[in-house]
Parts: sequence; C-alpha cells; structure tokens
Amino acid sequence: MPPRAILLGPDGQLGRDVRRVHAETRDDIDLVPIARATLELTAPGAVERVLGDLDFDVLVNCAAYTAVDEAEDHAALVHSVNADSVRTMARVCAGKRARLVHVSTDYVFGADTTRNRPLREHDPMAPVNVYGASKAKGETLACLESDDVVILRVASLFGAAGAGGRGGNFVETMVRAGAERQTLRVVADQTMSPTAAADAARVVIRMLAHGCEPGVYHVVNTGSVTWFEFAREIVRRAGGTATLVPCATEDRPARAARPSYSALDNTRAAAAFGAMPSWQDALGRYLRAKGYGT
Repeated sequence: MPPRAILLGPDGQLGRDVRRVHAETRDDIDLVPIARATLELTAPGAVERVLGDLDFDVLVNCAAYTAVDEAEDHAALVHSVNADSVRTMARVCAGKRARLVHVSTDYVFGADTTRNRPLREHDPMAPVNVYGASKAKGETLACLESDDVVILRVASLFGAAGAGGRGGNFVETMVRAGAERQTLRVVADQTMSPTAAADAARVVIRMLAHGCEPGVYHVVNTGSVTWFEFAREIVRRAGGTATLVPCATEDRPARAARPSYSALDNTRAAAAFGAMPSWQDALGRYLRAKGYGT
C-alpha cells in the first residue's frame, strides 16, 4: 500500500506546488488535499474532529497565517493558527502513529543582529515579530507532543500561486515594477535565502516517497542575497528598464520588524534529499516558465 498523506493548505503557494510536483512525478503516494472549507484551523475542536476521522500515515501542514505585517495586530489569531493548531495536529498524529511534516520559516530567527553566516538547524530561535514567534512556538509545541515530527523551514518563497494562494510574490512585483517604473528603492540590509516553491515542493515529495529522520531541515535554494540584490537580478533577467536604488530598512518602515539576516544553511537537507539548486538557477527557471525575459 502506498503511504497516505493528508495535505493541509493545498491552495497556498507551497501547497499548490506540492500538488503539481506530485502529479508530475507520479511517485507512489496517495496525496489527499484538505482545503480550508473542510478544516478551519481556528474552529473549536475542528482539528481533532476532522483529522481524527481520517486514516493517514503522514500529515503535511502547509497551512499558516503568513501576513507578516497584519499579524502584529492579530497576535491571538496568528498563534491559534501557527502554534495551537499545530500542537493539536501533532497530538492527533501521535495517537495515530502517523508522522507530522510541518512547514516553518526562516523568520524563527532574526534577533542576532551580528549574524553573518547561514543559520543551521540547531541555532537558537530568536524571532523579531509576531509571525516568527508564532512559528517558533508551533515548532516547539509539535515536538513536545510527538517524537515523529519533521520540520521543514523555508524562506522567501516564490511560486505560481503567490502568497496566500492569491497570486503575486516578490518576483512578480519586481518584474512588473521594473517594466513600469523608472526607479525602484529596495532594502539592501536584509539578507535571506530566496527559494522557489517548486524546489521546496520536490523535497516534500521526495521525503514522502523515501522517508527521512525526524527533526528540522532547512529547505531553501543554495546561496544568500539581499532583497536589493535579488530585485536587481530579477529586473535584469526580465528585461526591465527601471533603475534600482539600495535603501536601508529604516527608510522603508513596515508594521512588523524583519530579520536583518536570516539566510539558512541547507547542508542537512541536501544530505537527506539531494543538493538544492542555487537561487539564481531557481529564479531563471521561474522566469522562463512565466515567459519573462531570458
């Protein structure tokens, strides 16, 4: 019998690519999407009721509250979705002797302002905003409830579905702005690991098909870059004509603080699932697939 995997968040940026990659690879996995209309994570008792009635070997949680700035004003809701419901998922999985695969984020880091080398899985979590704190709490609670938890930390995703499944992401925004505007000011003092949702999805499918040890894995494209450098490469490759101007975070204030450095080391993930492509390679494939530039 093929392993049966329940997929939460199937219409989000990562979830949609997980479904697409699964359909393309035809791995021997019974992947069952469960949409928000079927399971509302904040509804009292919904996680226990819906998941308790299902038979599965693995629960893949791609569902999350991801609106970073809005999260600052809705902390209780954010923690309910990103932490409390994850604890319940892990508890249900433990009762069924099923594995929980939980997608987390580089935003569990950020308070170390002197950081200058990619973060590894064992580095202490230190979030700087409500969203990051809720994801860090979700990781911790899940691991307290079950011994069979796999946490996949992703970062700065760009996928066809866009953030929240609504379409649009940083790459799309820069392509459009690079063609329509004369000048773009982009933050140059935040360093991260931009990652194609398709590449992260391939890791999820490999993990479901072949297994791995429980624990934390940094599933990001190889390399790190500032948002300014990333934007400059996007506009260049897409054939935009805008002039890009670097600016400081303080010049572009946002409701939520952002990590100044959250680049992730993907060595462990590469050893388990195969080497991750560079962010430059991932960006090139994404732009070609969308018909932008070369």
